[in-house]
Amino acid sequence: MVPLLLVLLLAVILFGAGFAVKILWWLALAVLVVWLLGFVMRSTSAGGGRGRWYRW
Repeated sequence: MVPLLLVLLLAVILFGAGFAVKILWWLALAVLVVWLLGFVMRSTSAGGGRGRWYRW
């Protein structure tokens, strides 16, 4: 009975980790898209140079 429970526990952990990794990949892709859009949509500053679109 214990080996069966350990296998089921391992399956649940691996399924949860796989789901979390998939969510993290989608999140990383969204951040990359926003970051790339920042280069395209940045405005010019008062001095004539290119400014940043974020305030970090």
